[in-house]
Amino acid sequence: MKRRDMLKWSASVGALSLLGGLSSEVAIAAVPVLRPMLPQKVNLIAASLRRVGLVAQQAQYVWTESHLDLAGVPMGALLPPAEAPTLEHQLRTSVLALEAVENLAASMSPSTLVTIDQQLLNSLGIQLSALRASFNNLLATNTGLATLSAATQNLLGGLLNSVGMIGTQLKQIHHGLLAQGTFDPPSKTVAQYDALFVTLPKPAVAQYLHDDEFFARMRVAGPNPMLIRRATSLPAKFPLSDAQYRQVMGSNDSLDEALSTGRLYLLDYVDLGGLAPTGPVSKPLTGTGYGYAPIALFARPVNGSSLLPVAIQCGQDPTQSPIFLRAGTADDSAAYWSWQAAKTAVQVADFNYHEMFVHLGRTHLMSEAFAMATQRQLAVTHPLNRLLAPHLEGAMFINEAATVLIMAPLTTGDAILAAPMSTLQAECGRDRLAYDFYANMLPNDLAARGVDDTTRLPDYPYRDDALLIWDAISAWVSDYVGVYYLSDGDITGDYELAAWTAELAGSGKIKGFVPITSRSQLISVITAIIFNTSAQHAAVNFAQSAIMTYAPFSAGMGATPAPITSAAASSTSWSQMLPSTLSAQEQILLFHILGGVYYRTLGTYLDNAFPYPQVLLDPAIVGPGGPLDRFRAALVGIESTITQRNTTRAVPYDYLLPSKIPSSTNI
Repeated sequence: MKRRDMLKWSASVGALSLLGGLSSEVAIAAVPVLRPMLPQKVNLIAASLRRVGLVAQQAQYVWTESHLDLAGVPMGALLPPAEAPTLEHQLRTSVLALEAVENLAASMSPSTLVTIDQQLLNSLGIQLSALRASFNNLLATNTGLATLSAATQNLLGGLLNSVGMIGTQLKQIHHGLLAQGTFDPPSKTVAQYDALFVTLPKPAVAQYLHDDEFFARMRVAGPNPMLIRRATSLPAKFPLSDAQYRQVMGSNDSLDEALSTGRLYLLDYVDLGGLAPTGPVSKPLTGTGYGYAPIALFARPVNGSSLLPVAIQCGQDPTQSPIFLRAGTADDSAAYWSWQAAKTAVQVADFNYHEMFVHLGRTHLMSEAFAMATQRQLAVTHPLNRLLAPHLEGAMFINEAATVLIMAPLTTGDAILAAPMSTLQAECGRDRLAYDFYANMLPNDLAARGVDDTTRLPDYPYRDDALLIWDAISAWVSDYVGVYYLSDGDITGDYELAAWTAELAGSGKIKGFVPITSRSQLISVITAIIFNTSAQHAAVNFAQSAIMTYAPFSAGMGATPAPITSAAASSTSWSQMLPSTLSAQEQILLFHILGGVYYRTLGTYLDNAFPYPQVLLDPAIVGPGGPLDRFRAALVGIESTITQRNTTRAVPYDYLLPSKIPSSTNI
């Protein structure tokens, strides 16, 4: 069965993870693996059974590079039943979907609302509450059981069907609202965007809408903290003068001194390619939109620890796009509002870079490659299968949701992002295939961008908190690997590991993925996989709800070209740059869901089949005071450290609190 045939949904956020008819939940969990073993250390009978199991898995997990909405990217051609989301996950997601649709309905005009059955939405809320209570009771009475009674399986099936029916009804309401449409007024105001938050609270980011310090903070603690890099020189295409630099940063500083002391940091969105169209793009749902490929310079003041914005060039060609300097007050109205427009161009560019590259391509699609190879080449009794399976849970399913909701024409993504859908697909695929696995391991990436030195850039919350998580995962993986691989010879003798590695480099097209020949190399590889599927995804996913639901601050397209002059710039010209109302509404809808599902935190190792038994059972791993206990204790300590750090940060950074890091890319 093809993925699209199995899902049978349309492009509606209301459908996300709310599918009926998926029966994997009622299946019994896999036979427990009390002691995972390397393939070269089992007898011939066990080895034969492992091979038979892998052949069966390979029949279900089939590679394709011809996905309808992401051609060229290696993905699964099929969506095996075992990859369906758990009922627990569906219930959590359905609650957020209902909240999002309720807000969308409430934000429509009164003439539109008369077509919406508010009583139906209220009824769905009551039904969901009852379903959650029934599920919680069923889980409590079956936890620890090895088999499920027929009555329990029937109850689970009924709950699944009920959740699926709610999803269908939410789809219909969503479609009805979109069919009515939302028309922009002749003149846009921030108040009109604020009014879109009716049943959902307006994000706190609204209070920082024009704040320059907060704008700079997004580079090191926002949805995309992965692009900022130290500048050792300024590119010729960004001809900022020393006089311009001093105008912003003061006469006691200079451009040369800032460069020589490592205090300048650059954002360059040249790699957006087609995601930043050179002209207007007409969208069926939202009308004319624009994308941008700006360059922005930030500096750390001589006696400061945090970055400040200095200048923005809204395009790559300085002859077409002049440099705008930070104008911190509205004393010069034209300079101030042209600066606000330039910042908006950066935010739009960052939105696209984040969604298509940092989020979708580098976490979601990378997770799918590892999920496929792990299921195809590592037997269920392999130690690495047991370790990785919970970190890859849900990835294939949620990726299909992403392609349906974001990467297909006339979908939520089409309403939010500026570029044509075919371009979005091509650019996302290009970046995914160019993403070098080893080069982008956290320590390597930080060093390559020149942001690893805490004395040069003291205030970088993502870096500092991420390294805590990375080190904890590395220690956990080192302990785990040490139990099963006693020497480097065990690595080179593991033919399942060799096949897994070859498949990732070949069929999975993971750039830079090379044969693994030592325990230290394996530890780095597995650490990177777990970090990327858990902490890295958390860092770039959950900021969506807090930051990217608010279109005046963060949007996927502009409604007017980027500024090319300060002349006549005003609050009105800036607000006209904001996206369509429908784009803003769809951002709220999508990111309220994606940024709100916290499912199975890091350090949790549960099976995906009800009643979700433990996956790791080896006493050498889970025994009192053993590796898993030490990992969980380390996460508790990190939680305390980050909480303490947040008491002194200008704005708390909580996306990497271990309690808020799901173990997998499951949303």
